[in-house]
Amino acid sequence: MIVLGLESSCDETGVALYDTERGLIAQQLHSQIDLHAAYGGVVPELASRDHVRRMPALIRQTVSEAGVSMQDIDAVAYTAGPGLAGALLIAAGTGQALAAALGIAALPIHHLEGHLLSPLLADDPPDFPFVALLVSGGHTQLMRVDGVGRYALLGESVDDAAGEAFDKTAKLMGLAYPGGPVLARLADQGTAGRVKLPRPMLHSGDLNFSFSGLKTAVMTQLRDGTAAPADMAAEFQAAVIDVLVAKSLAALKQTGLSRLVVAGGVGANQSLRSRLNEAATRRRQRVYYPEPALCTDNGAMIAFAGALRLAEGQRGNDTHTVSVRPRWPLDSLAAPG
Repeated sequence: MIVLGLESSCDETGVALYDTERGLIAQQLHSQIDLHAAYGGVVPELASRDHVRRMPALIRQTVSEAGVSMQDIDAVAYTAGPGLAGALLIAAGTGQALAAALGIAALPIHHLEGHLLSPLLADDPPDFPFVALLVSGGHTQLMRVDGVGRYALLGESVDDAAGEAFDKTAKLMGLAYPGGPVLARLADQGTAGRVKLPRPMLHSGDLNFSFSGLKTAVMTQLRDGTAAPADMAAEFQAAVIDVLVAKSLAALKQTGLSRLVVAGGVGANQSLRSRLNEAATRRRQRVYYPEPALCTDNGAMIAFAGALRLAEGQRGNDTHTVSVRPRWPLDSLAAPG
């Protein structure tokens, strides 16, 4: 069974083909970084228009790369939320139109479910159940995962997500867009501890996060003007990682599980991976990650999530109604079937 995956939730247009027998057979991804750089952030209207321009060509390229025809596709999976409403409509509308034209099933997929399941695409995937740390631009959540569609929220950010805090702090420091990855690279040149920043909610006794106060602390330090930018970046990154690692380990202890999955854009941060791996090894636990190319928004994770849901008995949308959910709690998803 071949599933076409379409992703357009924010500023990346992703298309992929997943074959249940051969695995991921082709994918294409277009990033809008250059488009939004002049504005210092994503402009929703520009994002939507660019998705419209890019999606048809990316589908043609992906199908050609895979060496299949459109008639070989058995189902279309598309991101239906959460995300920017206008951007989501591009993948949703395209997916439903293709499904109607080809007479195949169309499956609306939760964007975060795609991230959460993406480590299962690796050569050595984790078994269920596991704890998942979702760290993306707009979400920081800890979930217990017992199977596809069987998710229980353990904790989440009460304000800025980790990715948001990286981007906003980078902007405060005058770093180029997109700020998060630039800040992470600058942190490698500095020394954590030369600047003192708080570790918000580190000892809160629950599994929730808060990063807006950390951003405010950076602003206060910047006004003082004595900290070297690289040291500020290093201390900021260390503060975020300290909290993410501590809460993730606490979630494993609370659930009694030994497997942690880390997914989302921030999950590509090498310092975070190193700290988590060290901590897990000491406790005879294991951390799983998606391939670096699958940490960002992409069509492969959507195609794969769709294939898993179909395999477990979920039916597609046969009415081909186009609808999206810009706000969509992950723990509200139902299991397939």
